[in-house]
Amino acid sequence: MRDRMMQQAIGRRCLLGAALGGIAAPLATPALAQAWPTRQIRLVLGFPPGGTADVIGRLVGERLGAALGQSVLVENRAGASGNIATEAVARAAPDGYTLVLGTQGTHAANAALFSRLPFDPAADFVAVAPVAAVPNVLVVTPALPVTDVAGFVAYARANPNRIRFGSSGNGTSIHLAGELFKGIAGVEMEHVPYRGSAPALTDLMAGRIEAMFELVPGVRGQIAAAGVRPLAVASRARMPAIPDVPTFGERGYPGFVTGAWFGIFAPAGTPAPVVARMAEALAAMTGPNGTAIARLEEVGAEPMSMTPDAFKAFVATETTRWAEVVRRSGAKLD
Repeated sequence: MRDRMMQQAIGRRCLLGAALGGIAAPLATPALAQAWPTRQIRLVLGFPPGGTADVIGRLVGERLGAALGQSVLVENRAGASGNIATEAVARAAPDGYTLVLGTQGTHAANAALFSRLPFDPAADFVAVAPVAAVPNVLVVTPALPVTDVAGFVAYARANPNRIRFGSSGNGTSIHLAGELFKGIAGVEMEHVPYRGSAPALTDLMAGRIEAMFELVPGVRGQIAAAGVRPLAVASRARMPAIPDVPTFGERGYPGFVTGAWFGIFAPAGTPAPVVARMAEALAAMTGPNGTAIARLEEVGAEPMSMTPDAFKAFVATETTRWAEVVRRSGAKLD
């Protein structure tokens, strides 16, 4: 039976560059996809419980299970910047029952950060669909004598390496966002890596470091409590979770749109009709009028929706983009 494909739907918005390409997925699938799934699906996350990836992964698991009529078991297999979980799924049977929540790290930046990966992010996976993007927001200690991005850049230029920006670790999206901004703004800052965002934020609020390019969900509570001062968010439009924070574009840096993104990947060889069925279910969550949009925006994420082909092209572009940022930063994780 020949596949019947619908035209790409018009996208909602996407945080990162080329992601504004076509959206949604095939609405009709042949008999193979109609029979799938007949048992529980496993969604593997490469990060520990409680973080942004965990929140998004569990939301996806809940909504995907409801859409497909089968339960989705969400499994955390943290370690090696997501590589442990990603390798496990790369080696899984390509039958649609084992998936991974891939990220800007596991499927783009890690190829440059690690001298060798135990999997090929492109060849070992089928890109099914993106789910959400989570932008970085520049926050500073209230003790820093700046109130906006222009003042921040002027201070950094007048005081090279005086600003220490913290991150959740070398090579994380938070670290690389700072490196990317250094290049765009022409400033020198000192990177201070931590083991996770929590200790970095603690030191930021105490004034032991001056700045951080944290992900919105991780810092919106501190923003609300005035524990840190937000200067700008690296999204194309203001975020519903922090509506009073301007974008970098509003402050003269329209090219600084960055953060972490999350998407569903299946092992290479997964049947195309099954991939199409998965993509259809995900598009119903994050495409126009999607069932997960309100919840994603509530936690500080932006819904993303694309066809598998568009998502594959987006990931390739991201891989090139972050390889250059990693090269300039000199960051390595092995």
